[in-house]
Amino acid sequence: MEMPTKGRAWDTVKTDLINRGGNDAKWRDGKTAVYVFNAGEDIAAVQKEAYTAYMSENGLGPAAFPSLAQMEKDVIAMALGLLHGPEGATGAMTSGGTDSITMAIKAARDHARAEGRAQEKANVVLPQSAHLAFDKACHLMDIEVRRIPLRDDGSYEADVPAMEAACDADTIMMVGSAPNFPHGIIDPIAELGEAAERKGAWLHVDACVGGYFAPFARMNGVPVPPFDFAVPAVQSMSADLHKYGYAAKGASTVLFRSEARYQHMPFDFSCWSGAPMTTPTLAGTRPGGAIAAAWAVMNYLGVDGYRRLQGEVCATRERVEEGVKALGFEILGNPLLGLIAFAHPDHHALALYGEIYRRGWFTSVTIEPPSLHLMLSPKHSEFIDAYLEDLADSVKAVAAGDDAKAAEKVEARYS
Repeated sequence: MEMPTKGRAWDTVKTDLINRGGNDAKWRDGKTAVYVFNAGEDIAAVQKEAYTAYMSENGLGPAAFPSLAQMEKDVIAMALGLLHGPEGATGAMTSGGTDSITMAIKAARDHARAEGRAQEKANVVLPQSAHLAFDKACHLMDIEVRRIPLRDDGSYEADVPAMEAACDADTIMMVGSAPNFPHGIIDPIAELGEAAERKGAWLHVDACVGGYFAPFARMNGVPVPPFDFAVPAVQSMSADLHKYGYAAKGASTVLFRSEARYQHMPFDFSCWSGAPMTTPTLAGTRPGGAIAAAWAVMNYLGVDGYRRLQGEVCATRERVEEGVKALGFEILGNPLLGLIAFAHPDHHALALYGEIYRRGWFTSVTIEPPSLHLMLSPKHSEFIDAYLEDLADSVKAVAAGDDAKAAEKVEARYS
C-alpha cells in the first residue's frame, strides 16, 4: 500500500478499517479464549472513555501531567493492597507483562552487581512452565536461563528442590508463577521462598495472569495458596492489569518489596546534549490513556465488582472441567483460576484443535504435554455450553477420521 496523495474521507477510511477486521477472531461472540478479556459492554465503555480522555497525555512527563502521576500512584497502591505489599513497597505501571518481567530482571541484575555478585555471567533459575518473556529479557541482557523440568507427580508445579540445586553464586533470580500460562497452575511460592532464602536469591512471582484474579478468588472461598508479598522472600511481582484487571491494553504493574529494590529499575541519564532524564520502565513515552483506563476500571469495579467477575470465571471453569471430563478428557493438575488445560488419552490435541478451530473457536494449545487450553473471561459464561457441544462434535470427527493426518495439518500451520 502506498500513502495516498490526497487524504480520504473519514467515512470511507472507517468503513475500510472495520471491514479489515472481518476475518479476525470473533471475540465479541465469545469464541475466543485467549488474547482478549471480555468482561462486558459496561467495562468496555469505561475503558474507552477513560482512555480517550487522556490519550494525548504522556506519562513520561509527571511534572507536565501530575494527574497521570497520581493515577499511577493510586493504581500501584491498590495493587499492593491486594497483594500484601509491606510498608515501603512500591512499583510502576508498564506496557505489559513482558515489560514488567524485563524490568524486574534488570532490577535484580543491578541489585546483584551492587552487592558484588554476578559481575560477568548472571543466571535466572525458573520452572519449565515459566513464561517465555523471561527468556526474551535474559536474551536482551545476556543472562543465562536455567529452565528446570516440572515435578513428575502430575501436579505441573515447579520442582523446588531441583530449582534450588540449579542455583549458584551467579543466580540473580528464582521465578515462580501464579499461575503459569501453559497449565494454569500456581507454583509452590512459599516453598520457593524458603529455597530462595537459603540461596540468597531474589524471588520473583510472575502473577501476570493471576495478580488481579487470585486475591478475589480467595475472597470467594477458593483455596488459593500463598503467592504474593505475604511470602517474605518474594522481592518482586509482575501483574497485568489488561488481563484479569480488565483494563485497556497495554497496562501492567511491576511491584517491589522495598524502595531500595525498586531503585535498581529506573534508567537515569544525563550524559547527552539534552536535559537529564529518568525513565522508570523500558519505554520512554508512556500512553496516558492506558494509565487512566486502568485507574478508571479499578475504581468502577471495586472489590465487589472484581469478586463478582472472577466468581463468574471460576464457575465457568468448573463447568468446563465437568464437561470435558464427560468427554473423556483429563485435566492437567489442579487449576484454581481462569486458565485450564486438558488432554484426551485417545486423540492428539492438535487434531482436536483443528476441528474446534474449523468450528469458529480461536483458543490455544499447550505442547508439554499436548493439550487444549482455555483462558476464560466472564463473557464465556454465556457461550461455554456451545463450546462444549462443538468440542464433543470435534472428538467424534477426530475419532472417525485419521488422527495423525489431522494433527500433522495443524502442526504445519504452527511451524
